[in-house]
Amino acid sequence: MSRIFFAVFFALTFSVFAQSRDALALYRAGNYAESIQICEDEIKSNPANLDSYVVMCWSLVGNREYARAEQVAYDGLKLSRYDIRLIEILGEAKFYLGKNNDALKQFQEYIANAPDRTGARIDTAYYFMGEIYIRQAKFQHADIALSAAVRKRTQASTWWTRLGYAREMAGNYYEALAAYETSLKLDPTSTDAENGKKRVSDHLR
Repeated sequence: MSRIFFAVFFALTFSVFAQSRDALALYRAGNYAESIQICEDEIKSNPANLDSYVVMCWSLVGNREYARAEQVAYDGLKLSRYDIRLIEILGEAKFYLGKNNDALKQFQEYIANAPDRTGARIDTAYYFMGEIYIRQAKFQHADIALSAAVRKRTQASTWWTRLGYAREMAGNYYEALAAYETSLKLDPTSTDAENGKKRVSDHLR
């Protein structure tokens, strides 16, 4: 009897593990709807499976189901109030829903609690904070946040362009020019960076 029990136990454990791994692989491949379905099934069979809530939230945001991602993140946080993955993805969901102040709080909490402030999505959190500050016309704050973002992801040409824009709007034209030029070195085809460079160059003449 014990052998049968352990055989069934290990088979079920392996099945759940494989399914979780598949959901994450599907998310990474951009198959968001399939990933969501797997996570839903996992949560039905094991409502305490925190990883399923996390991957489901990532996939929901990827699938642009932001309101649902917000709710699932809250459900997951009921299981683990300080899971930094859920804290961060809840910020993303709120960002896309236009809940700027709430999103900002989530990103700030994530950055404050990520181990050694080197969490896997620290750069993303800073980027979203910068975008929120641009929305709020707090361009100096946006400069600080986006500068932190590009320090951690130096090859993100779009982020350099947004940093240039924040600096331009703050009237820091030399710094804006440097950011736009960095963006163009990374992506010479960026029309936004090229147009920004032209605007600030005109100011500096």
